[in-house]
Amino acid sequence: MRVESSQWQLNALFRNEEHLERFMSAHTRRTKQFAKAYEQKLNTIRSDFFCEVLKEYEAVLEGFSRIMTYVFLRFAKDTTQGDMYAKYEMQTTQMQNLVLFFELEFCNLPSQKRDEIIAHAPQYEYFLQKLIEQDKYQLSLAEEKVLLSTSPVGVNAFSRLFDEHLANLSFKVPKSKDSKTHSKEAKKSQKGHKSKLNEEEILSLLHHHKREVRKEAQKIFTKKLYKSRHLLAYILNMVRKDLHISTQLRGYKLPESFRHISNAATQKSVDKLIEVTSTHYPLVSEYYEIKAKLLGIKELKDYDRYAPIESKAHNLSYNEAINLVLKSFGQFSGEFKSIAMKALRKGWVDSHPAPHKRGGAFSHGSVPSAHPYVLLNYTESRRDAFTIAHEFGHMIHQELSKTQGYLNMDTPLTTAETASVFAEMLLFDTLKATLSREELIPLYAGKLEDIFSTLFRQVVMTHFERRIHAQSDELKPEQFDEIWKEENERMFGKSVSLSKNYEGWWCYIPHFIHSPFYCYAYSYGQLLVLALFGLYKSQKTTQGKAKFIQKYIQFLSLGGSKSPKDLISTFGLNLESDKFWLIGMNEVQKMLTEFKELINAKDSVFTCV
Repeated sequence: MRVESSQWQLNALFRNEEHLERFMSAHTRRTKQFAKAYEQKLNTIRSDFFCEVLKEYEAVLEGFSRIMTYVFLRFAKDTTQGDMYAKYEMQTTQMQNLVLFFELEFCNLPSQKRDEIIAHAPQYEYFLQKLIEQDKYQLSLAEEKVLLSTSPVGVNAFSRLFDEHLANLSFKVPKSKDSKTHSKEAKKSQKGHKSKLNEEEILSLLHHHKREVRKEAQKIFTKKLYKSRHLLAYILNMVRKDLHISTQLRGYKLPESFRHISNAATQKSVDKLIEVTSTHYPLVSEYYEIKAKLLGIKELKDYDRYAPIESKAHNLSYNEAINLVLKSFGQFSGEFKSIAMKALRKGWVDSHPAPHKRGGAFSHGSVPSAHPYVLLNYTESRRDAFTIAHEFGHMIHQELSKTQGYLNMDTPLTTAETASVFAEMLLFDTLKATLSREELIPLYAGKLEDIFSTLFRQVVMTHFERRIHAQSDELKPEQFDEIWKEENERMFGKSVSLSKNYEGWWCYIPHFIHSPFYCYAYSYGQLLVLALFGLYKSQKTTQGKAKFIQKYIQFLSLGGSKSPKDLISTFGLNLESDKFWLIGMNEVQKMLTEFKELINAKDSVFTCV
């Protein structure tokens, strides 16, 4: 399959804004009819008919999501369209207020009535049980309406401001870049078409093979962030205050409790995950001590963390990366490859950086009646190929789980990262089989760094969040700097020297703003995937592998219709066991050992620069 770039086609949601407006009008009428028919009347509905009411409620919610998915994707593609996003967010919030009664009223039904309803609606059992379990954290209907009505101008507004501000930052091209090794973006700047880089492009230079380029890119990025640090610190403080207020109002035990409840994870399992990961920080420092020797650098700096250990840059075109991902998916499952190819042909993917486009990458699950949408910012590095695999893994998970319907398709964050990280491992496994030992060394290095980023760095971020949310007063940028530096130093030990510039790099992390306490879910997913992938690779027969693949696809297809604990138990794994996290950690140790063996091979001709 040949593909040079990919662009979203949003027709599966709406053809244009006129089509959206017509849908908005019709859906507003449908929402009002639902509220008129059922508000304060749920106790009068027969239990055996309640499933039909649930289906209509699900359709109403899916309509809201369809609208907001469309405007969010338009905004992500072009962050200057914030006015459009704000318009529909406000209108959708007003509609959502009309059906806010439903879940609260269901939870207030007599327990016997609720049990009868669940018995007649087995496909909604887990959804309804979660509502009952979380009811103690709900406020009155009037209070919930106030909070929902003001949400567009509350913390959500600061989240939008964060996105728009970062998307509109531009950075000069480092002077130290050799014209012969310029990226396409930098070459354009020479021709006068583009003189600036966006956030994604400047950060990609931290992977440049020339140290002076990495160092200058770090300085340029820091200098621009420094100019925004008052604003970005203020936004983070507003997020902290909002979470503090919410924790008090709803009666959560800790600021992070809401996230564990949403993730269907226990405090015990999360604490154990963080404890096990933190105690294995020495794996990170051991690796970077080796890397410093390979690079011939006496003191590794923060801007050297992602330095390639090849003697020259290894770029991959988008087409090459896509076909590597398709190959790895096809070797695992024809269904995986088929979904990915369909996504590329049908406009599910937006691939390259563009002015005002949101940075980073994501896969948006959209709605069951449409399909997922993937945003990339491809910059032709091998790590970007792994980003494609990661987001395509999400996409496949979302496409498979939409059969569960809107209320059950979304998975908790802890298992939402399973398919994405598993897909990365599939690509890694494919590349391993095609490269020489000398080529394997940088591949292993890159994969270990990805794991450290997904596993250990996310726990560093969780420690950072725990400390900043434990304080009720507003924090100054310098206080954020100090906490950020201390938590990163715990992980790196003496293996990496963190510069003064790096102290302020907390301020561009989007998860701190959009999804407080999200980060540990990556660590959760990484260790879970390493355990699952180890189980897959341990299958010695074709029949055994086929059985695992079938079970894995079924696991993804169930979406959020069952608890993570029940889903994972089908593989014979127990998330509540203290020993569970050590299974995945042992796989990290194994990979680091294999990396050292490659380096220490007597006949190795690998050379470092």
